[in-house]
Amino acid sequence: MSGPARHSVRRPLEGFGLWDKMTARRAVFSFDLELTARCNLNCRHCYINLPAGDRAAKRSEWTAAEIDRLAGEAASLGAVWCLVTGGEPLLRRDFEEVYTALKRRGLKVSVYTNATLVGPRHVRMFRALPPDDVEVTVYGVTRRTYERVTRTPGSFAAFERGLERLLDGGVPVRLKAMALRSNSRELPAITEFCRARTKGAYRFDPLIHLRYDRDPKRNREIAAERLPPEEIAALERADPERFAALTSRCSDLIMPETEAKTCRHLFRCGAGVAGFTVGADGRLRLCPPLVHPDCVYDLRSGGLRDAWERFIPAVRARTSDRSEYLSGCGPCPVVNLCLWCPAHAYLETGELDLPVEAFCRIAWARAKGLQKG
Repeated sequence: MSGPARHSVRRPLEGFGLWDKMTARRAVFSFDLELTARCNLNCRHCYINLPAGDRAAKRSEWTAAEIDRLAGEAASLGAVWCLVTGGEPLLRRDFEEVYTALKRRGLKVSVYTNATLVGPRHVRMFRALPPDDVEVTVYGVTRRTYERVTRTPGSFAAFERGLERLLDGGVPVRLKAMALRSNSRELPAITEFCRARTKGAYRFDPLIHLRYDRDPKRNREIAAERLPPEEIAALERADPERFAALTSRCSDLIMPETEAKTCRHLFRCGAGVAGFTVGADGRLRLCPPLVHPDCVYDLRSGGLRDAWERFIPAVRARTSDRSEYLSGCGPCPVVNLCLWCPAHAYLETGELDLPVEAFCRIAWARAKGLQKG
């Protein structure tokens, strides 16, 4: 995957009426567009990538014309921003056609890429039709570390070349990193590398989830890359900017147990409230990792308006009677420091409402670090 999942801090819902209060979401929203699940890298932690030459995956991908039609429908419903991601979106031979169509629909566009395929023509296009930003993942700042993560010989040199082209071309670039066992020793150097090149536009993510296809072998590889909870908390504490941002919102992130005890709703995050994700196969999800079959809408069989106005609210209305949820994750005071959500619970357990012990340990380690302040 060209970029990590976007784990934004989730504010709790305010009781049962939040969905009604959020109907204004129809005025302005964003959507993620996965152009392909294929990637030219083979990163150890990736939750989506398929081989670059996967013929079945390629056949299932939406055409440029289908994507243009979707963009028009989204814009008519009030969309203002689109994130183009993958897999590696630049693998698509028609990437420039797709990108240009999105811009001509009046959308603000961001692109996630690993930068290894960036060529002069991409830079020329980005200069002519500027993106909001191009976000690049930095897996390491030495060839040994970078290619330990990507498992692709020659990828580090290609990354350096592509990133240099973007920066030299004046394209707005943001950099990010995944904190993994395979690159943890190099994280301070990665941070320095990124902040030196983007004037502070840098973030790192120490929380990784399992694969969308739930492949057992790949999931074991991902689990092996997870850092221990105490190490995650220490990494965040060692980064002054990140830790200051977390501590400034401590009252939002660590909450006393309140009326959530009596709330049976599963979705207390922003999934589907102000946006959605469309997979490379044309299936709509409320958020990127929500791949439960009951929570996916096939846009090749139905329309975006029906998905937005009927299907998404129906999914968000789902509730749980499971005791583990009602007495555990539901009222948990540190759920906003946790990777737990129905989507990630399904990837880990096969159920939307079961707890995930590994996430719980991380959340409490982060809370302990914040409370020390």
